[in-house]
Amino acid sequence: MLVSCKSDSEPIDILFVTKESWPDISSTLPATGRTFAEACGFEPKPGRLQILPGPEGGIGAVLFGLESETAPGRDLFLPGQLEADLPPHLYRFVNQPHDPALAALSWLLSAYRFGRNKTRTSERPRLCVPEGVDPARIERIAEAVNLGRDLINTPANEMDPDGLEVAALELAARSHAQAEVFRGEELLEKNLPLIFAVGRAAEKPPRLVDFRFGPESAPKVTLIGKGVCFDSGGLNIKSESAMGLMKKDMGGAATALALAALLMQAALPVRLRVLLPIVENAISAKAMRPGDIYPSRKGLRIEIGNTDAEGRLILADALALADEEAPDLLIDLATLTGAARVALGPDLPPFYTMDDTLAAEIARLGLAVADPVWRLPLWEPYDRLLDGKIADLNNVSGGSHAGSITAALFLRRFVALAKSWVHFDIFAWTPKARPGRPEGAEIQAARLLYELIEARYGTEAGQVSILTIPQESTVTV
Repeated sequence: MLVSCKSDSEPIDILFVTKESWPDISSTLPATGRTFAEACGFEPKPGRLQILPGPEGGIGAVLFGLESETAPGRDLFLPGQLEADLPPHLYRFVNQPHDPALAALSWLLSAYRFGRNKTRTSERPRLCVPEGVDPARIERIAEAVNLGRDLINTPANEMDPDGLEVAALELAARSHAQAEVFRGEELLEKNLPLIFAVGRAAEKPPRLVDFRFGPESAPKVTLIGKGVCFDSGGLNIKSESAMGLMKKDMGGAATALALAALLMQAALPVRLRVLLPIVENAISAKAMRPGDIYPSRKGLRIEIGNTDAEGRLILADALALADEEAPDLLIDLATLTGAARVALGPDLPPFYTMDDTLAAEIARLGLAVADPVWRLPLWEPYDRLLDGKIADLNNVSGGSHAGSITAALFLRRFVALAKSWVHFDIFAWTPKARPGRPEGAEIQAARLLYELIEARYGTEAGQVSILTIPQESTVTV
């Protein structure tokens, strides 16, 4: 946690060192501390921690290694490792890490533990608010990310369609947003047939949660999150290994809710709309079959090439619904394809957009706030791979190549009026713990999108307050 340094307790100093700065910092240490560090073989390597003894046997100071200022691929979240490695005391940064705001945020994010079914009683180390950092803002971001993590980490027998709906409506109610829900056959009455088709085999009926916040006259920002609470694969059933993490297949909805929480708390001058198509892709006599054909809200008829490509179907109806009011910015977030992980791994979600200016902003902000993403192309020649043989469109390309791209091209067919649209194919999971990212559920792209929306539509448009983002920085996308 972050606390004021005007505390009764005397904080323990944390000194950040690099290969270049270590000789000067070493010379300022008390002789006993310098000798102790040398005796322990301390070297100023990134992530290296050394606790120095105090004069009365306590902790005198902490040394922590960082990358050089010019090192490529610096991990701005690296100081968060201290939260996990240090004993419970009050600490302060004596000299600044590469980015104090992101270091403080990483400290808070590293402290996360999923505690819904397990009581956590251990005391944690505390950090004095670094100089120049807005603690309220950092804490809001951490709380929103941890809200989304909790939703994803919750097992599917608890975070079923009913549970995810309740979580969404509770968030909407806290901000006095206008919300409505369409369940079961109401989806057919509202012309959302694909959402109904995907979820009708489950015990809990499919539904769409739709809530709005902010003045009608403001720029329209719409978020869509894939809410598949568990994905068995349907009749094209997944293997045991592929099904093991499928409680996280509602990670897009969780990410949309985390971002919505930030936007509503900040009360940015936008008309926010959140659409969550929520289903379980189950197997029963009502399950959709390979070869079935279903209508969509847009009017295109979809042939089911694979029942395990269900996420794009529910997103298609939600995108068509959102597109009808021509939002200024339309964002969808989904744990959509394994192909994205093969291409870019778990840490770097791909995104797709036709808007080159928007793409450059997203790429720059992602690197600046340690929430990285990478643009992949909406490669036009692949679009024809989705043409149906007996319907307008197939939900898969029929081949094993370019799966993330063809999924994005499928979604693009349902967007026509939005001024800008961007699709994120996220993983929503950290396989191995790293600073700021404990093993388990992860919220990807929400922090960078918060900065983007604030910069575009905030009261001081173009000003991003979490940190100073160099406008000249460029990224190849």
